[in-house]
Amino acid sequence: MQGYTGVSTGGSPVEMKGGDIDIESGDLLYPGIGYGENQLRWGFIRKVYGILAAQIALTTAVSAATVLYAPINDLLRGNSGILLFLIFTPFVLLWPLHIYQQRHPLNFIFLGLFTASLSLTVGVTCANTEGRIVLEALILTSAVVAALTGYTFWASKKGKDFSFMGPILFTSLFILMFFPLGSTTTAIYGSIGAIIFSGYIVYDTDNLIKRFTYDEYIWASVTLYLDVLNLFLTILRMLKQDN
Repeated sequence: MQGYTGVSTGGSPVEMKGGDIDIESGDLLYPGIGYGENQLRWGFIRKVYGILAAQIALTTAVSAATVLYAPINDLLRGNSGILLFLIFTPFVLLWPLHIYQQRHPLNFIFLGLFTASLSLTVGVTCANTEGRIVLEALILTSAVVAALTGYTFWASKKGKDFSFMGPILFTSLFILMFFPLGSTTTAIYGSIGAIIFSGYIVYDTDNLIKRFTYDEYIWASVTLYLDVLNLFLTILRMLKQDN
């Protein structure tokens, strides 16, 4: 889509001199992007964040129901088979979600199932954690996500690129998953996890701005959702360990 020089507003094209957007307008996503592509990319970004907001709202609602309605939490905690099924269900749903991400309404159906299954496990975790700690983790996660997202958009306007972080983050996450540091260094282990998922927020936000294609809105929202959720759970475990 690079090289677009205008978009249609009210049936007439709007063009900028040389095909570039006015840098002083503050709407430029990154240097060198054409006006038309910039407008399309902003629309794509708003769509992704709209889906992400719906996922977070669903997670909040399901988690709250699990915490406040004791029979749900008791059922999940008392039946290891159901809990195990819910833990593996999101991994299974990732395959059809990726395959049908461009097939409406299947993409939203699988996305809803994926989000709901993850939300139930998050709800069980929150139900077995002190409310004050959950609130602190939520506030900290919100602050970190907002700060990192704002920084990435600002850095993108300045021409910075974070694509180099992909291999580093993947390798770090692999080491974190399969080579834990042990119970005596839980705080360090949690801190490294928080840094990795914070890095993924920057990396995936940069991909959202520059690399995801316009028909990958479902997959873009899934990646950002997992980044936010994993950061929240990591912070929650760290705070829980300290209390």
